[in-house]
Amino acid sequence: MRKLRKGDEIVVLAGKDKGKRGVVLKVLQDLEKIIVENINMVKRHTKGNPAQGTPGGIVEKEMPLSISNVAIWNPVSNQADRVGIKMLEDGQKVRFFKSNDEVVDV
Repeated sequence: MRKLRKGDEIVVLAGKDKGKRGVVLKVLQDLEKIIVENINMVKRHTKGNPAQGTPGGIVEKEMPLSISNVAIWNPVSNQADRVGIKMLEDGQKVRFFKSNDEVVDV
């Protein structure tokens, strides 16, 4: 079970966007990286392709961040938090915040 999933709200701990919050758009599990909405934006100079109908120019897009540089946002305590995994009584695996033992996803 992954500790970060698509749709989680995270806060950046290190890098040029330190302190910013965003929503996870994609998890690249094999690289241990995530893509976060409006975080780690770069400008890509792309060449147009008339066969596909794509124009050329400068495109701004999100680049992957390392999972180690982000933490999940805890809305109860309003700060970054660590995530653990535990089993419930019915045998279901859930993620929980380490600071207050609240379940992240129900």
